[in-house]
Amino acid sequence: MARTIVVSGGGTGIGRAVAARFAADGDRVVVIGRRAEVLEKAAGEIGGTALPADLGDPAEVERVRTELAERFGSVDVLVNNAGGNADNHGRPAGVAERWTSNFRINVLTSVLPTEALRDLLNPSGAVVFVSSIAALRGSGGSSYGPMKAALHPYACDLAAALGPRGVTVNVVAPGYIEDTEFFGDVMTGERRAAQIAQTHTGRAGTPGDVAETVHWLASPGARHVTAQIIQVNGGAERGR
Repeated sequence: MARTIVVSGGGTGIGRAVAARFAADGDRVVVIGRRAEVLEKAAGEIGGTALPADLGDPAEVERVRTELAERFGSVDVLVNNAGGNADNHGRPAGVAERWTSNFRINVLTSVLPTEALRDLLNPSGAVVFVSSIAALRGSGGSSYGPMKAALHPYACDLAAALGPRGVTVNVVAPGYIEDTEFFGDVMTGERRAAQIAQTHTGRAGTPGDVAETVHWLASPGARHVTAQIIQVNGGAERGR
């Protein structure tokens, strides 16, 4: 039976790969993000539904909840993938601005839709947060790592709260993933080589690597896996 899958940040990169993976199973996939044109293109290519919205805005999130409830009634899987590092895309001026910006685009865009949709989640449903290796080892002085790290205890608390309903909650923490917009124009050949050198597998990750992990966490085979942080980084977090 087809499930209803909601993927934030589903227009490009990891989010699009996740959405495509579920769509390949015949699930009903809704991709959410701020850029309507990008979303419509992705939804058209995978056979999903585009729902443009700024998930850092409570009013926009309430509109999303209303539309999903009216159209689908309930949600089976919520993948909180929206986010990014504001420092990689036109560094905001000042410490407060940098930290506030990364809080909004990485924490609020996950917490607000989760809180809005938690009562719509079906039994045997799943919530997956996309975090980062930076949450485990830092992000070179950026506020990005701390903001992603904030999702980890939240996910653990949510797993305890939703577990009695049969809903699992987990976190996927990718390392360096190519073919995304994450780094903007700050990724150099030297930096890329350094990122790959940190892995045990000798390669960069792909959006598909993360998508397969998210898909498994929402599958019957992972029904007893909850409150976990699953690393997808080729061993890079462990160092060389």
